[in-house]
Amino acid sequence: MKAQRRVRVFEWLVTLPSLVWLLVLFLIPTVLVFAITFKPATPYGGIGSGWTLETLRTLGNPNYPAIVWRTIWLSVVVTALCIVLATPMGYYMARISPRRRQMVLLLVILPFWTSFLVRIFAWKVLLHPEGLLKQLLVFLHLCTPDTSLLYNTFAVLLVMVYTELPFAILPIYAASEKFDFRLIEAAKDLGATSFRAFRAVFLPGIRVGLLTAFLMVFIPSLGSYVIPDIVGGPTSEMIGNKIAQRTFVDRNLPHAAGLSALLTLAVLIPMITITTLRRKESPKDALREEGV
Repeated sequence: MKAQRRVRVFEWLVTLPSLVWLLVLFLIPTVLVFAITFKPATPYGGIGSGWTLETLRTLGNPNYPAIVWRTIWLSVVVTALCIVLATPMGYYMARISPRRRQMVLLLVILPFWTSFLVRIFAWKVLLHPEGLLKQLLVFLHLCTPDTSLLYNTFAVLLVMVYTELPFAILPIYAASEKFDFRLIEAAKDLGATSFRAFRAVFLPGIRVGLLTAFLMVFIPSLGSYVIPDIVGGPTSEMIGNKIAQRTFVDRNLPHAAGLSALLTLAVLIPMITITTLRRKESPKDALREEGV
């Protein structure tokens, strides 16, 4: 009994810093955001006293469904493209020699050495109507001189995929590194083609990495507002842009909090769903996925 108590005390002491961190920087701010949603706004950009449902009524703005739908489908497409591109990359990184693997891994994380804003503005220059990319496409007759590569949904999608792709590659590579590739060779010996072995053996074996990549890409994509603001246009606004507008331009904090609360729910629902699905797995499957 004393040994068990010591183990539990030790576990609590180890977990306590993380619990305090999550409590102070996540749970309390989230509760405050939901609470501010039910507070009235003041003419001077503050938060009034009392409670009201006016903010919930204003969320019925007819422009919001289109913005919410654009945010969701852009996030889904970005996540799908990142996972499709990252999966073969993670497979390749796990199969090459350690020396080449370190070089490729360095290239993957190299963009993080540059400021996020600098990289986005670099894409703005690249997609500019007088930019090198536009001139090259016109020269190759792949687009016309009046084609716009900037300030549209395509530009937002392209830059978001570029930005989020490393966050999909890293967890998929981590899961691929633990995968036993002898299983693929065994599947081929049993008559499976390379693609079928990849689809039926490799992909289920890195399920944890795929789920992690989904969360790592989908959640930031939902809250993205810098990329649509810099390379997008009025028809490319996402819900993050509206939150920033209500906060810094309109100075309507309750309205911004209401939109943030909706975005928080949109983020938490996939996380809770995936966590629930993971708990339903048998311990044997969980151990196999972890490479034990």
